[in-house]
Amino acid sequence: MRILIVDNNVELCQVLEEYLNAQPDLEVMGVAHDGERALAITQQEEYDLMLLDVTMPYLDGIGVLERLRMIELPKRPKVIVITAFGTDGLMSRLTALGADYFVLKPFRLEMLAQRIRQFCGGIPSLVSHEHASTKESALNTEQRITKLLHTMGVPPHYKGFLYLKEAVLMCVEDGYFGGNLTKQMYPSLATKFRTTSGGVEAAIRNAVVAAWENGNTEYIRRLCDPHCSERIPTNSLIIAKIAEESQVY
Repeated sequence: MRILIVDNNVELCQVLEEYLNAQPDLEVMGVAHDGERALAITQQEEYDLMLLDVTMPYLDGIGVLERLRMIELPKRPKVIVITAFGTDGLMSRLTALGADYFVLKPFRLEMLAQRIRQFCGGIPSLVSHEHASTKESALNTEQRITKLLHTMGVPPHYKGFLYLKEAVLMCVEDGYFGGNLTKQMYPSLATKFRTTSGGVEAAIRNAVVAAWENGNTEYIRRLCDPHCSERIPTNSLIIAKIAEESQVY
């Protein structure tokens, strides 16, 4: 599969290029660090897939998708948007412009490769499938999240266990992520459980610390790789990684 990486993070592009090129069925054929360069490359070469960042100089990801609709290409590449901002409004806008799937930063390279292969295999309606909100799907997701928390060694009697589970469900279902924790997620959980935002944050932190110090530290390291080695992972990283892992099935 011929891949074009479009991201202004040079280091990330190098990591992605090295990892994807090591896969027998994937090949990075081009790299661009801004939207203008990406559009120029797509008119010179044919690609099966574009890995597209949102925030870039000269022309951002939204601009790239807008311009792609105006350019006559022999073959329009599939587009996986890689972003740290998983808000509903942004995702709706990008979907309307033709984005096929979204991956939230930080992410596991293995998971990204798996998603790319799903596109290569021609699985239809991937976005709607993975955002299904049926009762059965929600139940299975909650069970997977609970199992992951147990595997990490989060003490089930801690308040943070329940808050973590609910936070991950919100991340999976509503796209809460990163900087939205203090402004949206923690207040929402505080309202639901009749406590304070600070209480929610502290309880989740206590649960993460307990799992790191007395639980399955090695599993947590693998889950958060490459963003965690000897440091206790942040709340946002743990929530994002559990949400990610719960959707790999």
